[in-house]
Amino acid sequence: MNIKEDIRPISYIKANAAEILAQVNESHRPVYVTQNGEAKAVLLDTESYEKMKKALGLLKLLAQGERDIVDGKVSLQEDFFSVMDRDLNNIKP
Repeated sequence: MNIKEDIRPISYIKANAAEILAQVNESHRPVYVTQNGEAKAVLLDTESYEKMKKALGLLKLLAQGERDIVDGKVSLQEDFFSVMDRDLNNIKP
């Protein structure tokens, strides 16, 4: 892995868009886009982007669960399933 290949100025991206897209899709590594020497954007292949979105979603759920535990918003497993069984049996088709 050559990190120099993963950092490109915007002018290079403009002139070599197809090559950069091929690189990103083949390597599954992000390309950091710079403008005036500063990182401004990141290019990702769609598969990596979707995986990242799913991972972030799971992390948010875990954080919410931890927050609920700290706040005391918990139920015993038996109580939870009793309520679910009752509610599901009361649904009219």
